[in-house]
Order: sequence, then structure tokens, then C-alpha cells
Amino acid sequence: MTRSAKSTDSASRRPTWNWWLSIGLSLLGLGVSVYLTWVKLTGNTASCGTVGDCESVNNSRFAEIGGVPIALFGALSYLVLLALLLIEHRRPPAAETARLMVFGVSLIGTLYSAYLTYLEVAVLKAICPYCVASAVAVTAVLILCVLRLRSADADA
Repeated sequence: MTRSAKSTDSASRRPTWNWWLSIGLSLLGLGVSVYLTWVKLTGNTASCGTVGDCESVNNSRFAEIGGVPIALFGALSYLVLLALLLIEHRRPPAAETARLMVFGVSLIGTLYSAYLTYLEVAVLKAICPYCVASAVAVTAVLILCVLRLRSADADA
């Protein structure tokens, strides 16, 4: 490998602002999901302050699937996103596959978050700001992933 090929290869491994922002948003979503999981499993009251109605949302029949808190599924999804983002950066041969998997996981998360937001607004008539933050985070990860995929296509 020539010196210029090595420098190009190492430059492509440098994380971009887009990647760093995706990491930060995934960490934010993970934090929110872990907090909501803790609230649900311990029976504590979510600290929403005067904004929203976390208790109505977190105690609704939609807050669990088969007895498992939805927030736990969210936390696991954010952990998967973080792992895939690290693979995307650390394992160049697997970067494209990891990016496509980030796209798939964040797309599913965005669609499910849209469904849950619909339930909050139309059925429960209550909004949980933590749930909204998670929905915004996963949607932003999806948008950033699409930008990375388009950038990778343009570079190819």
C-alpha cells in the first residue's frame, strides 16, 4: 500500500461530526430509556415537572408488551445502535453493513415512536416529554444515517 493510500484510508476512519452526533443522540436516547425503565420497574413517579403527563403514559396499557416495559426495548435498541455505530467506525470492512443496519434499526425505532406518539396524542391525550425526546433522538439518528449513506454513495 502506498503512503497516499494509507493516509486516505486513515482519513476515512476519522469520525465525522455526523457520526459523533449520532453517538450523542444514541446516548441521550439510552439515558432516557434507562430512566423510564427504572421508573416503570420500581414503581416510582417520573419527574416531568409541569410539562406533560408522564404518569398517564407510563402507566397506560401501551407502556408494556408482554409485561416488559417499552422503555426497556428502547434501551436495548439504543445499545444496538451504539454498537453498530462503533462497528461502522472501527471496522472499515463492515462499515457499509453497519451503516445499513443503523438505518434499519433507526427506521424501525422512528416508525414505532411515531405510533407511540400517535397513541399519546389521540388515545391517551397525554404527552411524556421523555418519550418525545426519545422519538426525536431516534429520528435524528435515522436522518444522520441517511446523510452518511448518501455521502458514502457519493464517495464510491
